[in-house]
Amino acid sequence: MKFSDMALCETLLKNVEKLHYKSPTPIQEKSIPHLLLGKDLIGVAETGSGKTASFLLPLLQYFHLNPRELNEKRKIKALILAPTRELAHQINDSISRYGKGLGLKSTVIIGGVGPNPQLKEIKLGVDILVATTGRLVDFLRTDEVDLSLVEYFVLDEADKMLDLGFSADVERIVKKLPKKRQTAIYSATMPDRVDELCEKILTDPIRVEVGIQNVPIDRIEQKIYFVRTEKKERLLAVLLDKENIKKALVFTRTKEAANQLVIDIARHGFKALAIHGNKTNGARMKSLNDFKKGEIEVLIATDIAARGIDVPDVECVFNFELPNEVENYVHRIGRTARAGKNGRAISFCDMDEEEEYLTAIEDYLEFSIPVDENLPYLGGNNVIKRTKHNKKRPQQKGGPVKKTNKRR
Repeated sequence: MKFSDMALCETLLKNVEKLHYKSPTPIQEKSIPHLLLGKDLIGVAETGSGKTASFLLPLLQYFHLNPRELNEKRKIKALILAPTRELAHQINDSISRYGKGLGLKSTVIIGGVGPNPQLKEIKLGVDILVATTGRLVDFLRTDEVDLSLVEYFVLDEADKMLDLGFSADVERIVKKLPKKRQTAIYSATMPDRVDELCEKILTDPIRVEVGIQNVPIDRIEQKIYFVRTEKKERLLAVLLDKENIKKALVFTRTKEAANQLVIDIARHGFKALAIHGNKTNGARMKSLNDFKKGEIEVLIATDIAARGIDVPDVECVFNFELPNEVENYVHRIGRTARAGKNGRAISFCDMDEEEEYLTAIEDYLEFSIPVDENLPYLGGNNVIKRTKHNKKRPQQKGGPVKKTNKRR
């Protein structure tokens, strides 16, 4: 299927062509036709799968077919909720690119910045509102935002939204929406609480699924080092230098670890910045943009802050600390091997502290991550063996990660 086979206007097709989109991704091919028909939809898909275009192109087509009356003031007709500020900005940027020439206006409402400029934008009139839940709920409490005319509602990354504790906020927002509307919910996984939310706010939804199968495991070379925590910093510096990696995304479990690693890695001569929930929105966006432009070599991130980050040409993902939720491992390594390219994912594991995390990850993947025991450049005793839960599994091979609804 080609984009030209879909019922999209000429303006959208030209914009898609200018962005060098060759053909729809699986989630786009499965979602767009149903959304163009006005159906409610559940889309199970990862960041990087093309899901943003899968809900924005039908939304923009809707506006093309239902233009404002001459001299009619702009009113919020579409609402998109995202779990993080970065994802909200990226969605809004995509609206500008896909919708160029349609004469639409969109804006972002997020926390971490002053509310007055956002309120000014709303009062001037917008067609599409992209928001995180906290700031939007604040504005709804004071009746400064009117959602009574919304006709198209998207909840993106619903699983992460609920993981962050925003369930009550989502329900407050939904109560302010008209009953008659089109709704799409996208989620990387479908735990019970997301299913329950879908039942509450969707009407006869179509379910399309590519999920974590879309993470190109067969194009990601994975390996793991068993290394003591105090040696991880040195190992990271050596690998960055030895492998000549120019763009690396490094994950930690905590904000404190991310901040400390920026300081530590700088001592080895690497430019690094951290991105996490304690950073201001401006600082987070600057770090992300500096990384995209290549002004820093290393971006250090926590799982929550990194959700929705889509940076092309990430050569290698480092799991400096293994995630304590297995799905986050797949989210992390899926930041490399974008757009048909190959990528690498290197994990560090202190077996005294993280062996259970590794066992859970390998159970989830259904294969053992190859181990590199060559650590002579660290000095001291660095040969660390697995002691528990050493199940026999096949080594990594081509093919997707199998989907599961289990939450660990």
